[in-house]
Amino acid sequence: MLNKIYRLKKYSAFDATYRLKNYIADDKFCIYFGKKKTNPDIITKFGFVVGKKIHKRAVVRNRIKRLLRENFRLFIKNSENTFINDYISLICVARANSVGLGFDDVNKSLNELLKKHG
Repeated sequence: MLNKIYRLKKYSAFDATYRLKNYIADDKFCIYFGKKKTNPDIITKFGFVVGKKIHKRAVVRNRIKRLLRENFRLFIKNSENTFINDYISLICVARANSVGLGFDDVNKSLNELLKKHG
């Protein structure tokens, strides 16, 4: 489980990240990001969004969020993507094709997206 210190919680933080309009996307996920400008010691925070249009059942939406949280937790733990620390916030938005994916599929998709940007 992703620690609370790494979670983006406030609406204003989500809104500020969305307003920057910096994102990368594929058919499964879209990642919005906000770059650090001043203090490099600030912890990168992550937000996860799965809308009701993706699937009507909360169980399915929550599973997608759990898979995303676990993948980003492992990214932090393994320092696999060191450029994640260049951002103040990352918001991962699920798309319709993300329903029914397994852990490995989510991991592969996120790795491709982050390599494309980084």
